[in-house]
Amino acid sequence: MDALLIVDLQNDFCPGGALAVPEGDAIIPVVNELAEQFDHVLQTQDWHPEGHQSFASSHPDHEPYDVIEVDYGEQVLWPDHCVQGTEGANFHPELDTTHSELVIRKGFRPEIDSYSAFYENDGETPTGLAGYLRDRGIDTLYLCGLATDFCVKWSAVDGRQEGFDVYVIENATRGIDQDGSLSQAWAEMNDAGVQVVSSEAALDLAVA
Repeated sequence: MDALLIVDLQNDFCPGGALAVPEGDAIIPVVNELAEQFDHVLQTQDWHPEGHQSFASSHPDHEPYDVIEVDYGEQVLWPDHCVQGTEGANFHPELDTTHSELVIRKGFRPEIDSYSAFYENDGETPTGLAGYLRDRGIDTLYLCGLATDFCVKWSAVDGRQEGFDVYVIENATRGIDQDGSLSQAWAEMNDAGVQVVSSEAALDLAVA
């Protein structure tokens, strides 16, 4: 059984937002078309408390996009974004969420960031998504959303490690591309066995 996973299509990741992905909102019509066709649609939502450890503002000696060492490894420091209860944390108003049956909120623990839909960035603390999918007999995931080289990539790779078949819908994602991170992300996903498809191919495969 198949499911569509829409990753972090929130205001702060779209043009005009605090951590905007270039052309992040351009994928919304494609995502809406996909959501109409899948029987199971899931979403993730970045949901940070104020003063989150991943915010550069929490580290006076650092600037946004600096990388520091934390308990669980390297952490990129980001501009404040997707703060709980703010407009920036809301889903983009043009995104049709009526088909979504589950929203996984991530990054809500102040001391740890969370890119993946499956695990916090320590690689050990689960979100519960894997169990939800297994309980419903879902074995194949189609990923779209933002950003390709961070939350989409981490979700895709972790999904493969959890034993799911994973497809990333290339024309329904956009990346930040920080210091070559986008090409590296595609390579890592390929190495993990993630398959890359177009939205047309995804619909042919999933709805057939």
